[in-house]
Amino acid sequence: MDVTKKVTFNAFDRDAEIEFSERNLPHWFQADAAMFITFRTSDSLPCEVVMRMQRELEEWLSFRKLPLELAAFTLRPKQPNHEQLSANLSTADRKQFRAIADRLFHGALDECHGKCVLKRPELANIVASAILHQADEVYDLDCFVVMPNHVHAIVQFRVDSGKSIVGQSWMRYTARMINPLIGESGAFWQAEPFDHVIRSAEQFVYLQKYVGNNPAKSKLRTGEFHFWKRTE
Repeated sequence: MDVTKKVTFNAFDRDAEIEFSERNLPHWFQADAAMFITFRTSDSLPCEVVMRMQRELEEWLSFRKLPLELAAFTLRPKQPNHEQLSANLSTADRKQFRAIADRLFHGALDECHGKCVLKRPELANIVASAILHQADEVYDLDCFVVMPNHVHAIVQFRVDSGKSIVGQSWMRYTARMINPLIGESGAFWQAEPFDHVIRSAEQFVYLQKYVGNNPAKSKLRTGEFHFWKRTE
């Protein structure tokens, strides 16, 4: 698909309408604001990797004499008192803890755990085609990369669309297409994607570079990933 139309990608607008939802992760959505979205295969973070991440978070919390339970609650389905524990953190501690958790999460993904079936070009192309299918119609894409076990994308949804497209058109559809090709029938993707409304032009540029550099960071060879960037 030729996606070449000039598009302005906007940062988060504090004065505009914001949608908030929460399952295991908090989700913020704002139409006409660029978002960084990550979704991953169901086997991308094995139990031993999650436990390693939890220990690192617990070390950080212990050093600051903060509740160790926050580590487990951040990596697993939340418990009833999770919000109360989070609220007791200072703004600075809460921000730093979230940044460390995000760094550990993305770092673990870059280690390419699991079967990494998306190294297969024909499977990566299914995901890429699904992401591009409604580009410049329902949403605007800046870039995306299909890694062996996860996907990163910078996307801006239009006012009359919504982030549910990620779960429905990107994840559900591609799972139905890919599972028969790999002889599986269970969940292909981890159910809940990670999303972040981009806060500034500087963060936008940083995340552009992050997406573009992701294959090299994971030491992938040509043909083991699918990278796409808007051309104008």
